[in-house]
Amino acid sequence: MTAPLMLELRDLSKSFELHHQHGARLDVLRGLDLRLHAGECVVLSGPSGAGKSTLLRVIYANYHPTRGTVNVRHDGRLVDLATAAPHEVLDVRRRTLAYVSQFLRVIPRVPALDIVAEPLLQMGADEQEARQRAGDLLRRLNVPERLWSLPPGTFSGGEQQRVNIARGLIVPRPILLLDEPTASLDAGNRDVVAQLLAEARAAGSAVLGIFHDEDMRDRVATRLFPMHALEAA
Repeated sequence: MTAPLMLELRDLSKSFELHHQHGARLDVLRGLDLRLHAGECVVLSGPSGAGKSTLLRVIYANYHPTRGTVNVRHDGRLVDLATAAPHEVLDVRRRTLAYVSQFLRVIPRVPALDIVAEPLLQMGADEQEARQRAGDLLRRLNVPERLWSLPPGTFSGGEQQRVNIARGLIVPRPILLLDEPTASLDAGNRDVVAQLLAEARAAGSAVLGIFHDEDMRDRVATRLFPMHALEAA
């Protein structure tokens, strides 16, 4: 039995207009087609400048594509985020599509435990349950309990990224977008992330990510999606 199709990109292109350079156009993505099924981990591969991070931002609807379709399976149907209304995009993000970037962006002075628990609370979870789950994830990612009540702005880069990963994974979502989530982690914590991703895939999540660390890429990828930098227009 074929696993459900979770994400489908058709003829996807993205260009940026460089207003400070007399309206010159920068083509970053051109005519991409990609299908991602439940249980897969597809890793974007290619040199810097190939548009890997841009592609993830287009899928997450931070950037609007110049052309093409971004179909995401949401509530049992495919929703084209390239044409979806803003309220529909927000609902897809809340319940279906997780995005973990390289950097933690949060409100200052909010404790790490509350930052991680927040997405679960937004889904209607009981506060005690959300905080318990947040603590379990932080403990598993080796964030010391003495730091949980502190704002992550005081943490090291690796500690901040582990908080970021815990926040991104606390709500089980059908599709995970990962932009270099392990870039600042040591080998032990990369092992933990690999285990968490394996568990998410086993539960049916589809993963699309960027991992420049070859060992990590080899461990998590079910297949690679090669990308190439485009020549300037």
